[in-house]
Amino acid sequence: MEEQKVIFHIDELNKWNLLLKNVSNLVDIVDINKFIIEVLANSEAVKAYALDRESEVTIKDTMEKLKYKGVKFVACNNALNVYDIKKEELIHFVDTVPAGVLELVVKQGEGYSYIKP
Repeated sequence: MEEQKVIFHIDELNKWNLLLKNVSNLVDIVDINKFIIEVLANSEAVKAYALDRESEVTIKDTMEKLKYKGVKFVACNNALNVYDIKKEELIHFVDTVPAGVLELVVKQGEGYSYIKP
């Protein structure tokens, strides 16, 4: 099987548990070496990436476990600005992109499958 690319998109804070379960289910049944998996958060969902903000510790723990399995986590910089979250406040492994919608356009243009729980 050739390499598969997947982008999970989340924009609602209350859907993190569902999204992370979807990502975990995928990671558990595939050869992770044949997959590129990215999780993009924009809108209010970026709050889960901020240290000492509204997200649960279990969400951050799950993110960290998935990160060690090769999952990439990114945040929309526009959304960070809206919610006054500084890059220095993010979990250490979260990257930023200028605009979440642009990231989705680029990734889908690169052949990424789009999943939004």
